[in-house]
Amino acid sequence: MIKTSASTLDEIDLALLKLLQENGNSSNADLARQVHLSQPATSARVKRLQDEGFIERIVAVLNREKLGFDLVCLVQIAMQLHQREQEEKFRAAVIAMPEVLECFHVTGEHDYVLKVVVRDRQHLEQFVNVQLTPMLDKAHIQTSLVLSEIKSTSSLL
Repeated sequence: MIKTSASTLDEIDLALLKLLQENGNSSNADLARQVHLSQPATSARVKRLQDEGFIERIVAVLNREKLGFDLVCLVQIAMQLHQREQEEKFRAAVIAMPEVLECFHVTGEHDYVLKVVVRDRQHLEQFVNVQLTPMLDKAHIQTSLVLSEIKSTSSLL
């Protein structure tokens, strides 16, 4: 049992969350069978988990390589100026960039780390030189190419 700030999740709630992480396309009947509840009770629990924000959304995880995105890169950015207006402009621009899968504001040597996917080296060059660099006045940008993914998951449980 996990007690959160607003709710308590029991073993059935945790089992449902785990099952939905593994296959968000599971039918209510399959879920009910696996957690040993009726379909209406299972449906009500899943709806509650959604309403309470434990389930943000259910998505399809796409195969990036089959879609032609061969390179994964980690882009570390150290901002020269730390002015609110510049950072807000940067954040809004990053949110609009389809190449950026994730963006983290971090502590340490850099201010931001971006997880970026691109089709090839030319796409990476265009992304860094045309999209990223012009909006970052005197920032330091360090790009690392991912050679292989050792672990990639969105599962929390």
